[in-house]
Amino acid sequence: MYCPFCRHPDSRVIDSRTSDDGVSIRRRRQCPECGRRFSTLETASLSVIKRSGVTEPFSREKIASGVKKACQGRPVTDQDLAQLAQRVEETIRQTGASQVDANEIGLAILEPLRELDEVAFLRFASVYQAFESLEDFESAIDALRDSGSTAPGDE
Repeated sequence: MYCPFCRHPDSRVIDSRTSDDGVSIRRRRQCPECGRRFSTLETASLSVIKRSGVTEPFSREKIASGVKKACQGRPVTDQDLAQLAQRVEETIRQTGASQVDANEIGLAILEPLRELDEVAFLRFASVYQAFESLEDFESAIDALRDSGSTAPGDE
């Protein structure tokens, strides 16, 4: 690691700490040449391979904004969306892959979204899984019912 002050090609790690979200590591470093201290933030890169073949960096914000459309008019807060995006990122990172297909991200969104709001789940799934008929919606609703979910008023 180059010193940002004197450009010496080496530095010594004094302290390392994991960030609050567990995704990055903050390292406090000291340059053996000039003695000045500086911090670095290290993260493992995660890239998304889009359907078109284009690769772009993974973004929690894109997850949250995409799901937010499905949650429009539902009792879902921005905090709920941020937690869902973090959960999706953790799921993707657990695979250990540095590149992931956009399709896998969509699949990773479905379960946490179902737990968050079933109506938003149906909206998202209808677009993501390209529902073409009422039968597609009926089978998705039946699957929700079979999974042990209760309809409002059944409690």
